[in-house]
Amino acid sequence: MRVYGKSLRVRRLDDGNTEWLWYCMLGHKWIKYGDKDSKGNPSPVKSADIEAKFQSNPASSYTFTIGADTFEIRFRGMQQVTSKRKRKVTRRPLYRQQTAGAAVSDVASDLQNLSVGTKPQWQFQGDSGAWHVFKQRQSGTQTECSVTSDDIERKYKQNPNDSMTFKVKGHSYKLDFGAMIQTNLKTKRTRKIRRVLV
Repeated sequence: MRVYGKSLRVRRLDDGNTEWLWYCMLGHKWIKYGDKDSKGNPSPVKSADIEAKFQSNPASSYTFTIGADTFEIRFRGMQQVTSKRKRKVTRRPLYRQQTAGAAVSDVASDLQNLSVGTKPQWQFQGDSGAWHVFKQRQSGTQTECSVTSDDIERKYKQNPNDSMTFKVKGHSYKLDFGAMIQTNLKTKRTRKIRRVLV
């Protein structure tokens, strides 16, 4: 997901109630897992099964068989792989169209909850895909860090397109607010960062 004409990445956060659907690219068309094929045969695998495996371990894979062929959906590369070929797979949220009344009540409840969820918090994405809050840790500890979420917020408010550097266990990192990434200045490894309201 990108914004055309801008170097911005976009993503949709899961509110915990999202139903995720899985698709495979077949003949330049996205086909949903679980749908019937052109001959009317139901798929042996359902989106819910794939999603359950993905939720349990986003770095793993999901394997299923059709006839004599074994298929593996590799979550890291988002590919369906067989001994003969690879196909792209994707994960998308189910679109739920709301009635006008429901949308109005959602807005009203959001306004009521406005007092909660107004404090910005900065997080980085760990190796497992989980999000962690930036916290200042004491020098010499295993998770020593020179900045807090509040420090990052102050810098961000000065210029949302700027960047800042900080240290973790003596290693220097750069936070790029425009790209929303954290870069290890020595290894050049990057991680996603985000600003959420809590």
